[in-house]
Amino acid sequence: MSSITLRFLAEPSTVNFGGKVHGGTVMKWIDEAGYACATSWAKRYCVTAFIGSIRFHHPIMIGDLVEVEARLAYTGTTSMNISVEVRSGDMKGGTMDKTTECLIVFVSVDSHGRPLPVQPYVPGTPGEMALAERAKTHLDASRAAGQ
Repeated sequence: MSSITLRFLAEPSTVNFGGKVHGGTVMKWIDEAGYACATSWAKRYCVTAFIGSIRFHHPIMIGDLVEVEARLAYTGTTSMNISVEVRSGDMKGGTMDKTTECLIVFVSVDSHGRPLPVQPYVPGTPGEMALAERAKTHLDASRAAGQ
């Protein structure tokens, strides 16, 4: 499975001091959706290696319907680059707006935490190809900045 969407309601327990969903909670949802996508692809346990380019566009309101979509964008030898988009909206209005997006990297590991190879992902549509290129460009830039 190369994508997964989690859907749920933003609960009052996630509120921040401003009365909206706490950004850390959104980051937790991103990690959970990314983990589900990576593990489904790798068919084994995966760990988060990197979260980058997180962008908060709009706040999520308590009571909103939330969708967290994780899509496989690019694979390395042992890693999976996953694009995550969070959308939310009032169910009575019927529209969902993009609230947050980021790129997250997971690594497939064995029971001792050693990286294991993953099946290569081959994008099939123009949109998937563009997403893969964007992920690879971001990964290359991150590596260059770290050197």
